[in-house]
Amino acid sequence: MSIRTVGVIGAGQMGNGIAHVFALAGYEVQLHDVKEEAIDAAIAKIDKNMDRQVGKGAIDPAEKAAAIGRIHKAVDIAACGATDLVIEAATENEAVKVKIFEAVAPHLLPNTILTSNTSSISITRLASGTDRPERFMGFHFMNPVPLMQLVELIRGIATDKETYDTLLEVVNNLGKTAASAEDFPAFIVNRILLPMINEAVYTLYEGVGTVESIDMAMRLGANHPMGPLQLADFIGLDVCLAIMNVLHEGLADTKYRPCPLLVKYVEAGWLGRKTGRGFYDYRGDTPRPTR
Repeated sequence: MSIRTVGVIGAGQMGNGIAHVFALAGYEVQLHDVKEEAIDAAIAKIDKNMDRQVGKGAIDPAEKAAAIGRIHKAVDIAACGATDLVIEAATENEAVKVKIFEAVAPHLLPNTILTSNTSSISITRLASGTDRPERFMGFHFMNPVPLMQLVELIRGIATDKETYDTLLEVVNNLGKTAASAEDFPAFIVNRILLPMINEAVYTLYEGVGTVESIDMAMRLGANHPMGPLQLADFIGLDVCLAIMNVLHEGLADTKYRPCPLLVKYVEAGWLGRKTGRGFYDYRGDTPRPTR
């Protein structure tokens, strides 16, 4: 089937990035959030990010103007449902995602494909609560969406081949690369990445190294572009903890036990860049370690 219209549910960091790349690729996008001001803020951010692309010569002003014109405010979730493809991009909380799929269900077209941008939650389980498990998939973009090349495609147990092939074509149209993953906790990227971050937090917790020395060791010793604790702050410590809990509960292996220090930071509300404090304090001119 051909995808021309896309509904993005959730206008946060991931949702606005997804809307950005789809609009640039020529798709008509309906962008929805529970708060209208979040939609306005997302469109303003997309406009600013596209200006940056114009400044770098990646796109021209006419392309930018056309793309912004393809992004529509969907104050009512019904507008998102009446599209060829729905992408849920809400917080990494299964109960929230289930409620979104329940809310959009009455408004779906017969052939609408449902997808979730979840980074760890079972696609089969999410699909089972809908009326179209055969047309349901995991569609996991990396953050920041406009810059990152990879998209994980995750089939649930009931996903049919036509749905997979359709989304593979969409990924190609976006100019990105697809990695196919089986429906196991955290899929590929986060199954590997988050335990590494969790181990870095254990290394801090046990006093093996400081925040600065751990991040420096991985940047200079493993040639990582960003240290694991800095990366955790960028992702959001609440998201890191949620994914580790999914791994720990889904695979029942103690090696995935979230570090108590990670739990403590989340309990304190120190979630990283988005709250101003995490493993670094971002409230001054330059980030400073909090331990």
